[in-house]
Amino acid sequence: MFTDSEQTSAQTVLVVDDTAENIAVLREILLPDYKVKAALNGTKALKIAQSNPQPDLILLDIMMPDMDGYEVCRRLKADPKTQDIPVIFISAMGSDEDEEKGLDLGAVDYLIKPVRPGIVRARVRTHLALHNQTRHLGQLVNEKTEELKQSRKQVIDCLGRAAEFKDNETGMHVIRMSHYVGLIARAIGEPESWVDLLMEAAPMHDVGKIGIPDAVLLKPGKLDDDKWETMKKHPEFGCQILGQHDSGLMHMAYEIAKTHHEKWDGSGYPGGLKGEDIPLSSRIVAVADVFDALTTERPYKRAWSVDEAIDWIEQQSGTHFEPRLVQAFRRVLPEALEVMNTYAEKVA
Repeated sequence: MFTDSEQTSAQTVLVVDDTAENIAVLREILLPDYKVKAALNGTKALKIAQSNPQPDLILLDIMMPDMDGYEVCRRLKADPKTQDIPVIFISAMGSDEDEEKGLDLGAVDYLIKPVRPGIVRARVRTHLALHNQTRHLGQLVNEKTEELKQSRKQVIDCLGRAAEFKDNETGMHVIRMSHYVGLIARAIGEPESWVDLLMEAAPMHDVGKIGIPDAVLLKPGKLDDDKWETMKKHPEFGCQILGQHDSGLMHMAYEIAKTHHEKWDGSGYPGGLKGEDIPLSSRIVAVADVFDALTTERPYKRAWSVDEAIDWIEQQSGTHFEPRLVQAFRRVLPEALEVMNTYAEKVA
């Protein structure tokens, strides 16, 4: 018999067979070492397999009424929730074709009835050990992937804030702007994976400002023609800093750095791109970036009110900005104002 702690830690084997006597035989073989659940048909087996906690391994008969074992295995492997549970067929069908079919469906092993207790225990033990090892390795990979993701995000944040440090020492601009682009992208129905990528890439939009002299970047008032030409080089500098990489994140960061000052009507820079020739990522960043720039005090300008900023952005719909994105930003403005308050500039 199990103690309470042993019952809790023992792994669970689901036995599926339409004959109660066969289940009883397998239960007797396994009970000294495992918890055993049983199902007399495929429908019940699928329900148990999807329950929480799930069985750690399934022993599956083939010849059953209504739904045979092959179909049960096929459905288990087609469901992301159950596809990783190892399945061992146990059947009186002993031809090479039967075994090959079972293994092709994703089973890890195939045993012939009548079963031999020692073989059953050995195969179950082996496949549970392999499954445990696979799960452990998967967990380690996930942990390392998350570590890399967090490290990457920290580097990106630092790079984005470095670009902002000259004229916005708190670095809050890139944080607010990142949230704004996420709100806009979701409002137009972009997939969450793309939204996440955009929010990570957006903070690097102005990284090229690192190459702009302070005399230009921090000059109060309007820039003269020469200084304005210098300022317009920051997309080029950003591309040089970021470089071109295979990474989806870095590719998006590069295209944003290069094209976030393009305008919907083609009057922007550096390429004079027009309409949908401008990457969607940059069209979204343009709205978010301008809104935050207008509503934030900088050395060379006062902060506009939200109403003033929204009025100006709506006036620029169809010229500077894609109209669809302006409308989307208007819809999410309440959430944007929450972001603005949460990440407001800290007054010294």
